[in-house]
Amino acid sequence: MNDMATNTDPRAYDRLTARFARMATVEEAMSMLGWDQAAVMPDGGSDARADQLAVLSGLAHTMLTDTVAAEDLDAAEAAPPGDASARRNLELMRRAHRQANAVPGDLVEALTRHAATCENIWRGARKASDFKMVATPLADLLALTREKAAALASVSGLDRYDALIDTYQPGITAGEITPVFARYEAFLREALPRAEALQAARDHQRPGAAPFAEAAQEALCRRLAAQVGLDFTGARLDRSTHPFCGGTPTDIRITTRYDEADFASALMGVLHETGHALYEAGLPRDHARQPVGTAAGMAAHESQSLIIEMQAARSDAYLGFLGPVLAEAFGQEVAAFAPDRLAARLRHVERSFIRVEADEMTYPAHVILRYRLEAAMIAGDLAVTDLPGAWNEGMRDLLGITPPDDARGCLQDIHWYCGLFGYFPSYTLGAMAAAQLMAAARSAVPTIDAGLARGDFGPLLGWLRTHVHRHGAAYGFNDLLRQATGKLLDPADFEAHLTARYLTA
Repeated sequence: MNDMATNTDPRAYDRLTARFARMATVEEAMSMLGWDQAAVMPDGGSDARADQLAVLSGLAHTMLTDTVAAEDLDAAEAAPPGDASARRNLELMRRAHRQANAVPGDLVEALTRHAATCENIWRGARKASDFKMVATPLADLLALTREKAAALASVSGLDRYDALIDTYQPGITAGEITPVFARYEAFLREALPRAEALQAARDHQRPGAAPFAEAAQEALCRRLAAQVGLDFTGARLDRSTHPFCGGTPTDIRITTRYDEADFASALMGVLHETGHALYEAGLPRDHARQPVGTAAGMAAHESQSLIIEMQAARSDAYLGFLGPVLAEAFGQEVAAFAPDRLAARLRHVERSFIRVEADEMTYPAHVILRYRLEAAMIAGDLAVTDLPGAWNEGMRDLLGITPPDDARGCLQDIHWYCGLFGYFPSYTLGAMAAAQLMAAARSAVPTIDAGLARGDFGPLLGWLRTHVHRHGAAYGFNDLLRQATGKLLDPADFEAHLTARYLTA
């Protein structure tokens, strides 16, 4: 009896890996076009760029939904590979195939085209602080996203919003997120006034004296990112409206924005994106361009950016190292960047409007607000035209402040305007995971803080390479945490970290 008669073919898995490698290459090209759009593309290129991205997304979708791919999946599953990583890869291939088949190709292209167009309009709306400029494109994009969510829900057994969350962090649902966020909101309402009171009693001076020249900031960002572990022979740093890390594991693209009145925003932003970059660079190269060789989800990804930026780069140990480096970079006295003065800026707690500039205690409130609003929009309970008012009301409830304009309100983030609904929960889940991972790393490697005091991230990065990066998507989010720390996500570790850093005299 031949192989096809029994629906088995020893070559099927190899054909699948080749197919997925080609799809990944197309997606890499899309990533580069996305970076170009954000960093250097002239406004006049927006329509053509939308078409380019739409065609490429449609091509990748067609490659995945091809009937030959379905036949090869059936054949490979009938005689699965012996290697555990290959079996996990096959499992992830099936998941990707199932999701792709649920969403029609014309919807995939329409979503990509509308996302690119809406994002470009958002840039102008944000600059003008005028939500009305982008309200209609956003409503159109939301309608397409809800259509996609319904399609994904039909094959996953999840509701529409959970189906979207699952595309960014598989295995996590709103039913798990909501109680975690409710617990943190209760913690914040009690902890924030205490942190503010302790901070007021200290009343330390801020570090350095403005202006901090953009050129000096850029050189500093490059120097410290390289010292953390970023290899600039396979990476570059540019500017964009919204900071991000994109590109590929061997061609990493980081962007930031500079403010000559405040060096910390760009510096901490670059260190944050460097954490993302290090994760990408540390993924298993022997599974490159395969599902199992990708990150374990966006909450896992955010844990890697936040363990570098928040847990390590704002630690007591690192601040002692950082001061003289800043003094040299800006040509000022070392005393102006003493650890207590750096802490007064880098660990300043404030009820502020901008998420990406928020301190780590109030940051989850920004995420909780967006989580609630996007869930309501996907459910059809919040119209796009009502978004600015709902945003302002939510900020008043969570932090007691009201944004004075749209730019500091519902226009500040790029996510919804490029179709990323369901992403926001990953930020706070990642922050909690970062605290949990850092506690485990410090316990396992007692030299981590001594290294940070010298500007050496090697001990920490080595632990992350072993316990997080090298696994790729071999584990889900909670299973990755369990193998690295011995337990599932535990918000208590994050609360303990904040208590030690902000609630002790």
